[in-house]
Amino acid sequence: MNASAEAEIREIILQKLTDLEEQDRLGREGQAVVELDQQAVGRLSRMDALQSQAMAKATQAQREIQVKSLKAALKRMDDEDYGYCQDCGEDIPVARLKLNPAVLKCMSCATG
Repeated sequence: MNASAEAEIREIILQKLTDLEEQDRLGREGQAVVELDQQAVGRLSRMDALQSQAMAKATQAQREIQVKSLKAALKRMDDEDYGYCQDCGEDIPVARLKLNPAVLKCMSCATG
């Protein structure tokens, strides 16, 4: 992979990390503790709030996995070990890395 492609992918990763951080900030409100006061909220509304809270927490967990994967990709770049399939060692096409910069395998190995 040439230096300009790597720089472009690094920018993609940094932008994705920024976007995930912003989504995390916005998602904190949805994870707040649900008030269980019968007078303030009816039972169905409270169940809906609990479900929304659970969905917000699951989304947060997915974001955390994405952040870890993207940071690991940056580490591989710094170690000059980025862009190679972890199974066969072949180059992963730049177009594939631009779509998913955290990918670890070439298409052949990924599809089995």
